[in-house]
Amino acid sequence: MGPPPRFSRCLSWKRILCIFSLPLILASFAPRVKDKEGLIYANAQLHPAGTFNWSHLTPLTLKDRSVGLETVSRVGRKPYFTLGGHKFLIFGGSIHYFRVPREYWRDRLLKLKACGFNTLTTYVPWNLHEPERGKFDFSGNLDLEAFVMMAAETGLWVILRPGPYICSEIDLGGLPSWLLQDPNMILRTTYKGFVGAVDKYFDHLISRVVPLQYHKGGPIIAVQVENEYGSFAKDKDYMLYVRKALLKRGIVELLMTSDEAENLLKGRIKGVLATINMNKFEKSAFEQLSHLQSNKPIMIMEFWVGWFDTWGSEHSVANAEDVKETVSKFITSEISFNVYMFHGGTNFGFMNGATYVGIHKAVVTSYDYDAVLTEAGDYTEKYFKLQGLLSSVLAMPLPPLPKLTPKAEYPSVKPSLYLPLWDVLQYLHEPVISHTPVNMENLPINSGNGQSYGFVLYETSICSGGSLHANVHDTAQVFLNEINIGLLDDHTKTLIIPKIRECQLLRILVENRGRVNFSWKIQDQRKGLTESVTINKFPLNGFAIYSLEMTMNFFERLRSATWRPVPKNYFGPAFYLGTLKVDSSPKDTFLSLLTWNSGFAFINGRNLGRYSIIGPQKTLYLPGVWLHPEDNEIILFEKRKSGSYIQTTNEPIL
Repeated sequence: MGPPPRFSRCLSWKRILCIFSLPLILASFAPRVKDKEGLIYANAQLHPAGTFNWSHLTPLTLKDRSVGLETVSRVGRKPYFTLGGHKFLIFGGSIHYFRVPREYWRDRLLKLKACGFNTLTTYVPWNLHEPERGKFDFSGNLDLEAFVMMAAETGLWVILRPGPYICSEIDLGGLPSWLLQDPNMILRTTYKGFVGAVDKYFDHLISRVVPLQYHKGGPIIAVQVENEYGSFAKDKDYMLYVRKALLKRGIVELLMTSDEAENLLKGRIKGVLATINMNKFEKSAFEQLSHLQSNKPIMIMEFWVGWFDTWGSEHSVANAEDVKETVSKFITSEISFNVYMFHGGTNFGFMNGATYVGIHKAVVTSYDYDAVLTEAGDYTEKYFKLQGLLSSVLAMPLPPLPKLTPKAEYPSVKPSLYLPLWDVLQYLHEPVISHTPVNMENLPINSGNGQSYGFVLYETSICSGGSLHANVHDTAQVFLNEINIGLLDDHTKTLIIPKIRECQLLRILVENRGRVNFSWKIQDQRKGLTESVTINKFPLNGFAIYSLEMTMNFFERLRSATWRPVPKNYFGPAFYLGTLKVDSSPKDTFLSLLTWNSGFAFINGRNLGRYSIIGPQKTLYLPGVWLHPEDNEIILFEKRKSGSYIQTTNEPIL
């Protein structure tokens, strides 16, 4: 199948009304037909209209909480779930609170409910909640409790996936980078340094989760134990440890594991419901799961309705009709499911993870995922196909559709001022002085927690040229004083430095492009310069090391800098400053940086994420709620060369 026409996923209100009305008109007289596998259905209706009535099973109306989500097996019937003692199918959708501006949480949850879903699933990212040892952040966009309770207010149950590892195409699979300070660390095992850190994190996290459970009057009906451990499976005791860690801290709801079919056996643990991940209806996988736990209902924890993108690859899409047909088959077969992703959101800042299959490839800033809602929360063809299907099997009418979030196109911005990176160094904290290079995570900064994200600049003096060798993660620009002499990366580790007449400053600017989030490769994700640097095999010594984390505090310090007028052309890393002018009611928009090369965009100090000329993503989502009325400060950190205009558009190019 080919990709849909550009922007076809964002639909006008006229098309919305047409698509929304059509299933309701057809439902009453649709003929019964067979699909290609012989399943009987009426149009998009696999069950008689109104088969499922769960109107009494909502978080705010269900008062008797004595019986939670349970599995039932009876002779002559398929095993099934019950909730509050009533037969229940999970119609779940994934939304990650940390990828969506808090101001838009309710909008996305209402759209999940209005589509016919009854359950929200979300991961919990350890690295964002504990950025430094013992320093926890559950505020603002990371307010997990507020998100879960907002789901309850919307009429949604919740399946929580607290990790500690979550994958999720997020940096290091959601594990904090300070774990890598330990040279002997073995992540996702019972190594004492790892479980000791998990214990302290869970002491804090689970104390917040316990009151949100079903039996305590909250909406959480199930909790997942770790995530896809069957694909890792390096320690037979580890999953038992995580299960025990949850139980002893007060988790009482149904526990689940989550794996692909080929890893079910390696990922399951006794006493925990095994669930499965897939992108299509696979009868053999269901048979395998039923053989593993014959008296349990089938649950699809991740039904992939799209996929994530990496820089330099093509944009991934999935056919909307195929998605609807697969969900139809799940319902016919009485299989519970969770759509991954219902709404993907955005890898704002330095949040993105990476893949490694022989080469490191960073996940793009957009986590659109070709999901049911777009990155900006707009309706898609998938949304209306699923809404039509689910409305046809539910007894109660669906809530009204929330309005579209308005978009705008604003006047182009031509940056008027710039600061070369070299001028910025004086506004950074004092550099770390070290005899040898120090990797990012082991820099003695941030109260001993090292640096998690961003860039590191290494400087040392050299007095001769030759063959430079450096082990960089992930990419590096190499300079003599301010002249770029070449690039290094995971596979290019050597560079010829030309002969020099007098001693000069060797500068190596290393970018962390995102830590791998899946596979055994997570053990080897220390960033920056990870070994000694040599010229003609002689080690270089005496380094000044600058941390470039690009936090909001950093940009506040830059306001006192002496910015220069932008030249016609500038080659090298630099910050470019402009003003984005909007009206009195700011709206969502998308930055278009087609004349720029590679870097990051910041609006009013907020990091929107990475842009790159290599694509596939060509625009950056800019939420209107992050804009001020009238004037907004926009700064680009461009690594290679100056561009011309910063433009906006009211539609994304992914």
